[in-house]
Amino acid sequence: MAQGTENIVVACDGSEHSSHAAKMAAELAKATSQPLKLLAVFPGTKVERMIVSGIPQSDIDEEASEYGRKAFDAAKQAVSGIVEPAEEVLLKGDPAKEIVEYLDENPGSHMFLGRRGDSMLRSLTLGSVSEKVVRHAHRPVTVVSE
Repeated sequence: MAQGTENIVVACDGSEHSSHAAKMAAELAKATSQPLKLLAVFPGTKVERMIVSGIPQSDIDEEASEYGRKAFDAAKQAVSGIVEPAEEVLLKGDPAKEIVEYLDENPGSHMFLGRRGDSMLRSLTLGSVSEKVVRHAHRPVTVVSE
């Protein structure tokens, strides 16, 4: 763990991979007596599609809130009995970009991410969130794969 880490943050998307990362992050938070924060990013591509389709902003906000609720609930279930999350943060936009910006704005954070394990070809052509975050973050990042 890097010196100066004040809290543990886990990126949540409701997947099994992010739940696994949440559990590992919770175990570290408990062992170090640091707060655990949950971070979810409602994908900007989905927001753009909704805007182009003419969906009102209030409905987009509601959809984003529902996405966050599902992601946070899955993470809270994964960390149940280990540690109680101190905060839930819901952002909108490109997940990798938003996570890197969050880390820049919160210098005491150590980020945990689940890795989906897409094929090498898919990772090379599309890039993965975890790969982009590791490449661009200036804070500690732990990528958890099963």
